Amino acid sequence: MHKISNKDVADHVASCLQLAILFEINAPKPGNVHRQASFHKTSYEHFLASAVAIVPSLKIATAKGILIAEGKLRFANVGIGKIIKDAVERSDSWQHGGNTLLGTILLLSPIAVGAGKTLRERNGILDLAELRTNIKSVTTSTTPEDAVAVYEAIDIAKPGGLNKAPNFDATEASSKQEILRTHTTLFDLFKISTDYDSIAHEWTKNYPIVFDVGFPALCREIKRIENINDAIVHTFLKLLSENPDTLIARKAGSSKAQEVSRRARQVLDQGGLGTRNGKEALAELDRGLRDLENKLNPGTTADLVTASLALLILNGYRP
Repeated sequence: MHKISNKDVADHVASCLQLAILFEINAPKPGNVHRQASFHKTSYEHFLASAVAIVPSLKIATAKGILIAEGKLRFANVGIGKIIKDAVERSDSWQHGGNTLLGTILLLSPIAVGAGKTLRERNGILDLAELRTNIKSVTTSTTPEDAVAVYEAIDIAKPGGLNKAPNFDATEASSKQEILRTHTTLFDLFKISTDYDSIAHEWTKNYPIVFDVGFPALCREIKRIENINDAIVHTFLKLLSENPDTLIARKAGSSKAQEVSRRARQVLDQGGLGTRNGKEALAELDRGLRDLENKLNPGTTADLVTASLALLILNGYRP
């Protein structure tokens, strides 16, 4: 069997993850930016620019996984925080729409490292169970320096709805010194916020929503309706209906987030995009989620869908 090159592996993984971002932003998900809807200061084009901008960072992350597979690097020396910060910097420098991909970058970076290791060891063949094991090794092997780098990435992205975490407030400059003084790793920080942030929960629990809910839902929906955009919207609604969006919860409160989840379930119960009633319910939900301050934007759910799409495409899906 011909051995694929490291460059081929890095190019492949980066292309898969970039396509996941493009698919997600293209699909008309309620309350989010997509090809037919923008926010006041953030548009579809800003997301497209970011998807292009972060490709070098995704290749770097994949290359780190390849080095691990070759025995030339340890998981603890990956520098995942620096990779995340680099991607956020690239995104920020290519567009003026503010934070577009911070949550997505946080989820995709460990996937890229894990995929690089898995594909290098298996000569281009993906094993999802092995990928998940490698992702866990990435997230659990982080360092205090990784934590500081992610806090610096947050400074650049300036995401909305950022809560003040006990002892390590991301909005306070002194937190970085405290992280280093107490030897607090990035994984430790995510453990603190796992109960109120779905991305932190994915990091600390080894991606349960992405692997166990989002990816299988996408597979089922694509097989059922053979339309990638509709499959993405239905998967988005499923994730939202079962997991109140933590970005909404931080901006507007947990009761509002739970209400949005109930409405997402109602859309699915009425047939989603497959029926007239479902389409009308979806349009009504979309209208109800849009306001100038984007307080009801299910942005974290969109990030989870992107990571689920990454698995789908890495696993061989092609439109």
